[in-house]
Amino acid sequence: MGSTADKVSGYANEAAGNIKKNVGKAVGSDKMEIEGALQELKGEAQVEVGKAKATVKDGANKVADEISRKL
Repeated sequence: MGSTADKVSGYANEAAGNIKKNVGKAVGSDKMEIEGALQELKGEAQVEVGKAKATVKDGANKVADEISRKL
């Protein structure tokens, strides 16, 4: 997955997890609340992976540009 796709999936998982967690609280389902919290964490991790990929890509592009200028 690319950096943008990772971030989009991550934000979607964060939102879905948050909703699931709150519904679990509202209906008194510890299982649903925990599942929601875990999904939220998964989403946060996906977002961070996307950010890391974008940072690496930007760095590689800067290096490539610098090399091109020196040639």
